Amino acid sequence: MEMPVMRTLMTLAASALLLAACATATPYQPAATNTNYGFQEQRIENNRVRITFRGNTLTDRETVETYLLYRAAELTLESGHDYFIVANRDTEEHSRLQSTGPRTPRFGFDYWYFSPRRGWSPWYDPFWDEPTSYREVTRYEAVAEIAMFSGRKPADDPNAFDAREVQANLQGRIVRPPPAS
Repeated sequence: MEMPVMRTLMTLAASALLLAACATATPYQPAATNTNYGFQEQRIENNRVRITFRGNTLTDRETVETYLLYRAAELTLESGHDYFIVANRDTEEHSRLQSTGPRTPRFGFDYWYFSPRRGWSPWYDPFWDEPTSYREVTRYEAVAEIAMFSGRKPADDPNAFDAREVQANLQGRIVRPPPAS
């Protein structure tokens, strides 16, 4: 009887390690409908686009902003233009607390048997369980509105970016998702 329990525990531990290894920062990709992580754009006028890049909690602010600028350069070149001007740009920070420690019963004894989640969910129940430690997790979302133009970029405008230069300079920092198998 001990061996099946031990085998089950070993299988669960191995599964947890595999899941942890799969947890990675959001790659440069269109936003998936089930997570909304990645880039999205909305055309406002023929030469004006609003771009959003949402990262998961493993994606740092610099990466989110880099991916947004890279997408702006990509869209500019795809539309046949040479440079873009950032009309406005903002990066929002969304933080929340996440429990990390083992759960302890909120009351002097364990009401697990009476918990409405007993038997079907391993998730934290705020009424029945109390985590012993927390950590703050942060997710970043960058939004920019760009206007795209042809010709030479204005030299005196700090909000103007040469799309080819941006793409060439940021290319090495872009991490794309692994190919589907």
